[in-house]
Amino acid sequence: MTRRCALVTGGSRGIGAAVATELATTGHRVAVHCRAESPAAKAVLDSLPGTGHALVTGDLGTPGAAREIIASTVEQLGAVDVLVNNAGVYAEQPVTTTSYEDWQADWRRLVDVNLLGPADLIWHLVEHLQYRLQGPQGARIVNIGSRGASRGEPDAPAYGATKAALHALTQSLAQSLGPLGIAVTAVAPGFVRTDLTEPMLVGPTEEQVRRQSPLGRIAAPSDVAAAVSWLSSAPAEWCSGAVLDVNGASHLR
Repeated sequence: MTRRCALVTGGSRGIGAAVATELATTGHRVAVHCRAESPAAKAVLDSLPGTGHALVTGDLGTPGAAREIIASTVEQLGAVDVLVNNAGVYAEQPVTTTSYEDWQADWRRLVDVNLLGPADLIWHLVEHLQYRLQGPQGARIVNIGSRGASRGEPDAPAYGATKAALHALTQSLAQSLGPLGIAVTAVAPGFVRTDLTEPMLVGPTEEQVRRQSPLGRIAAPSDVAAAVSWLSSAPAEWCSGAVLDVNGASHLR
C-alpha cells in the first residue's frame, strides 16, 4: 500500500510538531515545514517514527513562498495528500495603546501569514492534485483556526479576525473542492500549553486558564493533534466544511 504524504506547516514546535508526530505514527510520510531551518525543526524531523520524512522551509508571509514549499514537498515526498495549515503568528495589539505604525504592521503581517499563506498553499496544492496521475480524490486539508475566531480576542484583534477568516475560507473551499474529492475542515483550539505559551502561565494565571474548561486542565498539543489526525483520515470525509472546537468546553457556540 502506498503511504500517504502530509505537509505540516509550522511543524518545528508546539501543535505542529505534535501533528507531524501523530501523522507519522499513523503511517504518513511527513514534510515538516518551518520558516527557516533550525535545530528545533531538525529535532522534530529526526524524532518522527517511520522513514521517508522531509524538511521544507519558507516564510509564508513572503509572496511566492507557498509555491516553493509545495514544490519542495512534492520533490522530496513525491506527492501531497494531506495539508495541515498550522503555521501562524500572534500579536497583542490593544487598539487604545498600540501606535498606528505598529497597528498597521501587525495587521499586515498577520493577514499575510495567517490567511494569505494558507490560501496560497491551498491553491498550489490543488494545482498539484489536479495534475498528478491519481488525481485529488481522497485529499485532505485541515486548517488550524482558533477559539478566538468566535469568542473574540480583545487584545489581539488581528489574530481573531484572521482566524475567523480562515474558518470562513475552510467552509467556502469545502464546497468548491468537494466535487474533486477534497475534504476541507478546520479545528479551533482554545488555550494550549506549549513552549510559546508556557511563559504566560505565571502565578495565578495558570489556575485561571485551567478553570476555563470544566475538565479542569490545560490542553496539550497532542489533544489538537489527535483531532487533526482523524480529520485527515478517510472516514472523516463527511465532516468536510466542519470547524471542530477543540477547547475542552471552554467556549461553546
